[in-house]
Amino acid sequence: MTIGTRLPASRHHAKAATLLLLLAALAPTAAPVFAQTSPRQPAPRNAIVYFHYPLDGLRVPERFTVRIGLKEMGVAPAGIDKPGTGHHHLLIDTDPGPPDQPIPSDYNNIHLGNGQTEVVVTLPKGTHTLQLLLGDHTHTPHQPPVMSQKITVYVR
Repeated sequence: MTIGTRLPASRHHAKAATLLLLLAALAPTAAPVFAQTSPRQPAPRNAIVYFHYPLDGLRVPERFTVRIGLKEMGVAPAGIDKPGTGHHHLLIDTDPGPPDQPIPSDYNNIHLGNGQTEVVVTLPKGTHTLQLLLGDHTHTPHQPPVMSQKITVYVR
């Protein structure tokens, strides 16, 4: 066959049917692979992540440093799979997502993926909520999730 030659309709349909049968045969083996997710990393029930600064109800300037504390676990950069560790995420004006899904990375979900324990943020004037959530090496919350209480700050 040369390039540009069309197959007769019957041969075209036969090739399409063969392709569909091949896909149908592979589907049962492929489906479980896609359905599986990594098990969530365990966290001690007494693990606590908290704000050193700011504290709930504080008035802050538009640009300020968030300082984070963590008890009963360690901090490791994203991508480092070490038991009993994770890295911080700062949630701004949002709620945590599903606990079995990676934490998104956007304006409202700040990843401190290098193992930082503080971050400088700039927020517009007004009322804002902040919350901390520890993620494992894949940015997924631990089991149980290690998260702070949500706090409110007033940007002046």
